[in-house]
Amino acid sequence: MTIRFDLSPEMEARLVAEARAQGLPLEEVAERLLKEALKDRSPTREQMSVEDFHRMLDAMREGSEGLPDLRTERFSRESFYEDRLDGGNAVPRR
Repeated sequence: MTIRFDLSPEMEARLVAEARAQGLPLEEVAERLLKEALKDRSPTREQMSVEDFHRMLDAMREGSEGLPDLRTERFSRESFYEDRLDGGNAVPRR
C-alpha cells in the first residue's frame, strides 16, 4: 500500500535527520516509525467486550475446582505482618 501525505518543513527535517543518523533510506525510517507508533495500539490494549470478559473468566474458572477456598474475612492488614508484630523486626510505629 502506498500512502501520500504532506509533511511540515519541521517534520520533514526531523525525518531526514533521523534517516541520516541511522544510515537508512527515508522511506524505511518512516515505515519503522509508523510500525512503532501502531504497535502501542495492539488489540490487547483495547477495551474488552462484556462477552469476551465473561469468556475469559470462564476459562480461568476451568480447572480451578481444586484450589483451596480462601475466605476474604481471613485476610487483614495485620495478617500480612504477623511475623513483624512480635517486636523483633517490627517497623517502629509513629
